Amino acid sequence: MLTDALTIRHYQKLTDSLVEMWNRGYRFEEMRIYLDGYLAALRISKSIEPYLIHRLEEETTRYIYDTSNFEMPVQPQTEVDYY
Repeated sequence: MLTDALTIRHYQKLTDSLVEMWNRGYRFEEMRIYLDGYLAALRISKSIEPYLIHRLEEETTRYIYDTSNFEMPVQPQTEVDYY
C-alpha cells in the first residue's frame, strides 16, 4: 500500500493515463512500455526515493493486470415504446 503523498499522486497520474490509453485502443504491451518509461524517468530525476518507485511499480503493475480496471461500464438502454 502506498502511503507517501507524492507517490500516490504519481500512482493516480499513471492509472488515469493507463485507462485513457486503454480507451484509445492501446493494450497491455504498450501500457507496460509507458509504465517502464515513466518509472525510468522517476529514477533518473530522483524525485522520489528508489524504494517508493519500486512500490509504485508493484502497485501499478498489479493495476494493469487486473482486468476489472479496464471494463467498459454498462450503458443503460432506453426502452422504446412501440405503441
